[in-house]
Amino acid sequence: MITAEDFIHLQCTPEDVRAGIAYALRSLRHTYNRMHSRPIRRLQRIAAGLAVESAFQRYLQSQHIPFDLLGATHFTRPDRYDLALGGRRCDIKSFLLRDREQIRAVRREPASLLNAPALIPQDQFRRSPLRPEDVYIFAFLAALTAEEQTTWKKALDRGQPLYLVWLFARGWPHASRLALKQGGTRPLRVTLSGEGKQGFTQKSITLQPGRVHTLKLPFKTLHFIHPKRPPDGPLGVHNPQTKETRVIQPTAWRNIWVYGMEIYLTGVISRREFKSNARLILAGSKVFQYRHTSTHNLAVSIRSLHPLRPFLERVLAARTGSK
Repeated sequence: MITAEDFIHLQCTPEDVRAGIAYALRSLRHTYNRMHSRPIRRLQRIAAGLAVESAFQRYLQSQHIPFDLLGATHFTRPDRYDLALGGRRCDIKSFLLRDREQIRAVRREPASLLNAPALIPQDQFRRSPLRPEDVYIFAFLAALTAEEQTTWKKALDRGQPLYLVWLFARGWPHASRLALKQGGTRPLRVTLSGEGKQGFTQKSITLQPGRVHTLKLPFKTLHFIHPKRPPDGPLGVHNPQTKETRVIQPTAWRNIWVYGMEIYLTGVISRREFKSNARLILAGSKVFQYRHTSTHNLAVSIRSLHPLRPFLERVLAARTGSK
């Protein structure tokens, strides 16, 4: 059993978010969309999860707690585990809280998280390679998002970072040759991301206003375009092989940055104990984290987890004692 005093509070830094976004862009087409989320929301959710992992690793380093990433999940493979502590594999389950009122309530009273369920999708739990003695760590990230131009312009005016993308939801095939033209007033640096013979590939180019740039690219399929700054005019992309043209207006860019405020590392539980005590939460159920769940979940109460600090102290003591 834990209390709110057992929570470990971490800050989510821009570096954590950048690491999360880099992983999200690479992994989107390889991850299972069990929550039936829109692609932009999926990118934000994946980025948030990796930001939590990045912050946790930084915390472990600051406390001199040894860990390894030998089994960390590659973006093209199903989940294995996130890191290992003291020889035990750890799967970090994080939940993104993006509702302003809920965030205010949690920041005012962190103990409200104790009543939340520690959720694991039932199908994911069944397929997990974790052993009975391996552990789950549950975390919450309080963060805002500003996806559309009406909201991300406000973030930009406040000096907040952006990461704008145009997403080809199903990919744009036969993208080895493209012609790009931007109608803005200033040079625009863009990065194109897609799949090539060697897997995920990126290509960056500076587009001059009004000029057609013909590119030979290492892509089989184009997935994203990312401008370094908000474009002040339309961007046209022509694919001569498919004879298709896409014109991206300045209002069409979506911002996938996650404005992380605070991370709450709540507690830890072994897979064996979780399996013994979990109850089934059916798809469509209202829970603390979601208005309704998109899939069947197994759950225990956050309150029933074990404190994380003593677990980490044992990891450190075991390492120190072995020297």
